[in-house]
Amino acid sequence: MTRTARPLARVAALGATVAAALILAGCAGSPAAAPSDAGPTFNPKQKITLHISWWGNDGRAALMSKAIDLFEKKYPNITVKAESVGAPNDLFNRLTTDFAAGGTTAPDVFALGGALPQQYGGSGQLLDLGTVSKYVDIQDYAATATVSATVKGKLYGLPTGGNAIGVLVNEDLFKKAGVDLPKANWTWDDFIKAADEIGKSHTGVAGVDLRIQDILGTYIAQLNKTGVYDFKGKVAATPKQIQSWLEIEQKLVKGGGMPDPSVVVENHNLTPDQTLFGTGKAAMAFSYSNQIAAYSAGTGGAKVEIVTPPTSTKLSGLSVLPSQFWAINAHTAQPAASALLVDWLLNQPQAAKVILADRGLPFNPNTLKVVQPLLAPADAEAAGYLQKVLKVGVEAPPQPNGGSVMNDLSQRIESDVLFGKTSAADGGTSFVQQLTAALATAQ
Repeated sequence: MTRTARPLARVAALGATVAAALILAGCAGSPAAAPSDAGPTFNPKQKITLHISWWGNDGRAALMSKAIDLFEKKYPNITVKAESVGAPNDLFNRLTTDFAAGGTTAPDVFALGGALPQQYGGSGQLLDLGTVSKYVDIQDYAATATVSATVKGKLYGLPTGGNAIGVLVNEDLFKKAGVDLPKANWTWDDFIKAADEIGKSHTGVAGVDLRIQDILGTYIAQLNKTGVYDFKGKVAATPKQIQSWLEIEQKLVKGGGMPDPSVVVENHNLTPDQTLFGTGKAAMAFSYSNQIAAYSAGTGGAKVEIVTPPTSTKLSGLSVLPSQFWAINAHTAQPAASALLVDWLLNQPQAAKVILADRGLPFNPNTLKVVQPLLAPADAEAAGYLQKVLKVGVEAPPQPNGGSVMNDLSQRIESDVLFGKTSAADGGTSFVQQLTAALATAQ
């Protein structure tokens, strides 16, 4: 295995799917070889090199290294060149360049998130997994888990696992500030008050380490049920709804709950272990449930729990969503071998025992059965939180083609508002206009 030195990160139906997954038995076996006339084939005697890339921290890279070592032992004719990058955009920007040049320089297998499975799949850059289903099990994944990677009936990616947004709480910092821990029915006013009190009482500690891209969709879903988008692939958020979120941030900065805007901007795309919360310098952060351990690593042993986000409506805004997808380059010279690698990472017990819940709780019930008894305390807490979300969650539409600009767009507008370059009202209008234009362009 070759390693590159670049370590740089519909709910009722889904609830039934995940809940059922907890009791289903059986382990996936190795995919059978395809007949020579059934599309791509795998030759176990041919020397093959595959290139795989993902984002994440050093801990994720170590897990992947172990899982890939086991894969190479299973398939000794395959050498895997693994590339880890720190932030999602580091990988996504690289893929944009590679695909613009024809796609032959892009990795054979790579991680994708957000709208990219639909965007790249719809433009012909991803392999239709139905063509390699002899090598990768796609039958054990419910449609609710794969909708974001399905375009016109073709599947272009498999989900690594399920996550839900929550609020990570450093209980030690709450206690030191003399602030009551969040209650199950807390509101956004309660959240702002707690953050401000903590920010004022601790020197060098923020009440909340906030990245807008981690919470905006959940907040908007509390107002309109679906979030930023609707089920027709259009922008559902209104300018006033976006404005109301930006005003919450303004209140937090003014009241001391959030750090200086310059710090907020600097922290937009850090890996969890490098963030204010991840280094014990913030009492709260919004995060996907599978990231509890990564965010807790540098808190000095503080007790960290995950709770549902505050809401000032009758809706939680929460949903269980795939955290990432493994996809295969449509231009790969080795589609069958690439499919074997994806199957190994998602469906095979040996790899499952290594990766566990690093990218969320597995959607494949056979894999989940292997993983659940082995979960560390933080991951077990994430699993418990996920079950809570399944009871209070809302239905979430997939991010439409063109929606991949939302993170950068929300960060830019947030920055302009917090630095006083534009008003929250104008920021809300600009957000909706620019995102609507991006979706229209991508159609």
